[in-house]
Amino acid sequence: MPEAQLIRCPVCGATNRVPLEKIEQGLAPVCGRCKNPLPVSIQPIKVTDATFSADVERSPLPVLLDLWAAWCGPCQMISPVVEQLAKEMAGRVRVAKLNVDENPVTAERFHIRSIPALLVLKAGQEIDRIVGAQSKTEIVRRLEKAIQQPQSTPQSTPQSTRR
Repeated sequence: MPEAQLIRCPVCGATNRVPLEKIEQGLAPVCGRCKNPLPVSIQPIKVTDATFSADVERSPLPVLLDLWAAWCGPCQMISPVVEQLAKEMAGRVRVAKLNVDENPVTAERFHIRSIPALLVLKAGQEIDRIVGAQSKTEIVRRLEKAIQQPQSTPQSTPQSTRR
């Protein structure tokens, strides 16, 4: 089966499987349910404080979130790697970029103190953090580990009993 990208319809919310080869050919996919055009990109998506919930927390795929700033040299060094990963892992991982200077709320939420920082998230929950410029091989290794990790459920806390 050819690789596919999972794309959530912004109109009806349906998750659509779109073959990556069709996207690369420049074809415009439509939602299988409501027939509206689907947003397609094999580039990292730009995330803001306002769009974080929709783009990251509700993603049907694990998300690699690149937290960066324009003035950060190491951030500029790993940017091409992040863009390569967006294309190579389309359909398996959603790749997003968040400028920490323009979006301080999300950066503070995740206690970002050093950049570049790459967060791996599932259902909006951080499952791994890569700080500093790392090799593509190391980033891929950590992503593969995260993809294979089962979705965790919140642990129930035992109720205390009173007498």
